[in-house]
Amino acid sequence: MATTRRTDIHEHGQEDGHMEYTKLGTTGLDVSRICLGCMGFGDPERWIHKWVLDEERSRPVIRHALELGVTFFDTANVYSLGRSEEIVGRALRDYARRDEVVIATKVHGTMRDGPNGGGLSRKAILSEIDHSLARLGTEYVDLYQIHRWDPLTPIEETMEALHDVVRAGKARYIGASAMWAWQFQRALHVAERRGWTRFVSMQDHLNLLYREEEREMLPLCRAEGIGVIPYSPLASGRLTREWSADRTLRSETDQIARSKYDATADTDQQVVERVADLARRRDVPRVHIALAWLLQKSPVTAPIIGATKISHLDDAVGALSVTLTADEVAYLEEPYVPHPVVGHQ
Repeated sequence: MATTRRTDIHEHGQEDGHMEYTKLGTTGLDVSRICLGCMGFGDPERWIHKWVLDEERSRPVIRHALELGVTFFDTANVYSLGRSEEIVGRALRDYARRDEVVIATKVHGTMRDGPNGGGLSRKAILSEIDHSLARLGTEYVDLYQIHRWDPLTPIEETMEALHDVVRAGKARYIGASAMWAWQFQRALHVAERRGWTRFVSMQDHLNLLYREEEREMLPLCRAEGIGVIPYSPLASGRLTREWSADRTLRSETDQIARSKYDATADTDQQVVERVADLARRRDVPRVHIALAWLLQKSPVTAPIIGATKISHLDDAVGALSVTLTADEVAYLEEPYVPHPVVGHQ
């Protein structure tokens, strides 16, 4: 059951807003029900995404998130090749006390050319956790996640290395992201059989336009008490604007997002139109409808909002006050058709 804290945000254009807090899966860790995704903070010259904010423009967004009661921040070593971790770490040190925030980062992506530059080997994990901690400027992360499955490394090696990271006090919990359910189950089984630290969270691709995780991953997470923290909850903005709206810089240049959604545009448009229709009837922004649907989806803990504007955060927090009826949920879900699986590799 989520708990609530009232936060006055009249000066930010809303009459009143509130943040809710809940446990991450079956752990005792409290997290805000909105997680700030930090992929959008970095250096456009150091990574594939050219729409990311530099440090000067990132800091007001991070600060505003804290003002709204957001305590959960998710980044990764590979985001702008470490620049995101540097920006987030400095901002959180300046604006918050370490014990008040939950910092999550990820490991797997290629950080340098040549052998052992990425992946989930023992060498890579034990090296990259230290690099991440140095960039973040902290002695530990609250949640250390594998960014993808590594088919070239035995899962036993990966799980033992992650267990040693926790035993060394460099991470409080471990989590996983974007894989097949059978792979996640195998990792959970290996950890349990060996007496190693288990994953407590799954960061997967889930929104009204992509619901393939409902088939196996969500039921597995419910059965195992795993907290789900979905990325791309608004389908890279497609759920928040008119279908015919002018394309943004991100939509024009983000080839990853285009690979996720462009192939199913014809059927996705029907879902987007129903979000718009329900938002009009409810007299709320579309983002409230899209996030309210996700927040009511068990066992979702906290959608990861990739905010690059202060207004994105205000809209996301506002969604916490919207509860959809069963008929409204059915109305939103009815046009959906199976989609090709994306994101696992």
